[in-house]
Formats: sequence, C-alpha cells, structure tokens
Amino acid sequence: MKLDDAAVERVREVVRAIPPGSTSTYGEVAALAGMPRQARLVGRILSEDGHDLPWHRVLRANGTCAPHIAEEQSARLRAEGVLLVDGRLPRRRR
Repeated sequence: MKLDDAAVERVREVVRAIPPGSTSTYGEVAALAGMPRQARLVGRILSEDGHDLPWHRVLRANGTCAPHIAEEQSARLRAEGVLLVDGRLPRRRR
C-alpha cells in the first residue's frame, strides 16, 4: 500500500513538534495528524521515513517503547531527561 504523501507530511509535522523531554503516543500523533485510529500507520511512517525526526518521543499507548527499538529509544529519552520505570513511562508523565 502506497502511503499518501500529505498524510506522511502531517505525521512528520506532528512528530517534529514534540518538544525535547516530552512524549506522545502513536495514537495521539495519528489523531493530531487527522488520522484517528491509525496508530499503526504512524509507526510505519516513522519506520520508513522518520530517521530525521525525534521518533524516540513517540511511545506505545501503554507508555512503553516498541520492543525492537527499546534500548535505543529509552537511551535517547533518558538523554532528554525522560526516565522510564521498568521500561514504561510513569503514569504522571503520560
């Protein structure tokens, strides 16, 4: 399935706007990009076209990192002052 260029750019804009030390979820990014219930598509866009974005600030709905990038993602978040507890963002930070 070819991704719509406008949708890709909207997702990129939303992710680019997440400030250092803050996080969002794939679902929140999708909603802000005008694509409600498209969290998986956000993940796909970031994996294919997000290398130049602060992709590490986007977490799963339960506050965890995606397993295949968890080590690098948590290290990048830690460098920005975001600490995960037992691999999860504490509720007060969500």
